Amino acid sequence: MSHLREHAAFFREFHQRFETTGSIVPSSRFLAAAMVRPLAARAADGRAVRVLEIGPGTGAVTRAILPLLGVDDRFDLVELNAVFADHLRGDLAASAHARRLASPSIVHTVALQDFAGVEPYDYVISSLPLNNFPVETVDEVCAAYVRFLAPGGELTYFEYMFVRAVRMRLASRAERARLVHVDRTIGDLVARLGVGREAVLANVPPAFVQRLRHPSP
Repeated sequence: MSHLREHAAFFREFHQRFETTGSIVPSSRFLAAAMVRPLAARAADGRAVRVLEIGPGTGAVTRAILPLLGVDDRFDLVELNAVFADHLRGDLAASAHARRLASPSIVHTVALQDFAGVEPYDYVISSLPLNNFPVETVDEVCAAYVRFLAPGGELTYFEYMFVRAVRMRLASRAERARLVHVDRTIGDLVARLGVGREAVLANVPPAFVQRLRHPSP
């Protein structure tokens, strides 16, 4: 997808489906690089890994993932938005990096909580806008993050800087209660599994990339 078409598609879906899109523009290459850093630093032992990308949108982070994959690695993508999913399938079909994989990359058009992954993943990379979701969905997504991580596996996700704090100051009582619940749920997850956070200022808006690691057995 061309740069202009990608931004146009993202803006259109943001306008129509803000709650699941979350931003007016795709992630920057700097944010994408931070999101894939654990995968880029994988041990050079030749071991095949399984990678799951959640909420890839138009593929800004996908394009950073593909060059890092070995021939025997497995790459699945979960994208609820059917328009984005179709764009992704076209981009993957045209990608030399994707074509060289022994197992084809699959775009699953389904909500994460309904995704039936067969095996856990060594790397999970999520761009879901959790701050926009109902509390039940946030609870289900955070549980799925843990469920889909293999022992010792790493997950990265990002949040736009200070969004919850600003929205809490401006929100109604019901919306403030929702945001408090989201903050508590995500905070509990980070307290249990968090191993680091990176600030990415070169993005619109600026973001924090959070790294989580599933405990090894």
